[in-house]
Amino acid sequence: MTDFASFGRRILFRLPDGPKLVRWFCGSWTALVLAFLYLPIVLLVLFSFNQSKSGFVWEGFTTKWYVDLFHNRVLLQAFGNSLLIGLISTIFATMLGTLGAWLLYRYRFRAHRLMEACIFVPMIMPEILMGVSLLVLFVMFSLPLSYFTVVIAHVTFTFPFVLIGMQARLQGMDPSLEEAALDLGATPQQAFFKVILPYLVPAIASGALLAFSLSLDDYIVTVFVTGAESQTLPLKVYGMVRVGLNPQLNALSALGIILTMILVFASERLKQPTPGETP
Repeated sequence: MTDFASFGRRILFRLPDGPKLVRWFCGSWTALVLAFLYLPIVLLVLFSFNQSKSGFVWEGFTTKWYVDLFHNRVLLQAFGNSLLIGLISTIFATMLGTLGAWLLYRYRFRAHRLMEACIFVPMIMPEILMGVSLLVLFVMFSLPLSYFTVVIAHVTFTFPFVLIGMQARLQGMDPSLEEAALDLGATPQQAFFKVILPYLVPAIASGALLAFSLSLDDYIVTVFVTGAESQTLPLKVYGMVRVGLNPQLNALSALGIILTMILVFASERLKQPTPGETP
């Protein structure tokens, strides 16, 4: 009887050993992490179709919150501001990032390493410090807080991300491409625009998508440098959340998730090597 009970306990509580135990533990831990990250997002999208205003009790399926969202002038204006600021800052950030990466790749000068180190400063600096420093700068130059100041701030912290991605692309480029173009009679300018620039297009597009996503999502820096007429969508959303939960915010968040997924998939698609290119 004792032997049977001992055998039963071994069967019920037996764990895999060796590599199987490692795989079981890592797989379980990964599943828990993914559930912790994505389960709130799934619930948010699900309750954006809930009839309940509180959002905690399911009372039926509806799409009225999406309809109300598209009739909310305050949120639509804030979204328009975010879109305008994001597009303008993305254009300038992409231009600066591309030219800066090419400058650091093509030329060597005394302050080369110092400049490369300074590029990382906006990326690692706490956003609240960047926001305060930019606000002090604008006050010193008597610049009123407006769309202009927000665009400057967004370009400041987004263009390093574009530049880093561009540098990685340039490091994988075959130097013989430019040499071959020059040997065939192209000028340095023609070699850049007809050979180098097409090669950089995937990195340029990927960096632009990343810069646009960062600009659209930023709150901390923007709150220091925005004016009354240049309020962006994150600022308006935070202001609404402080008053109370609004089902329209669930619908807005669901649409934001879809937009973010589109940007991420497009960026990853553009990063894939073209046919004939070494990954």
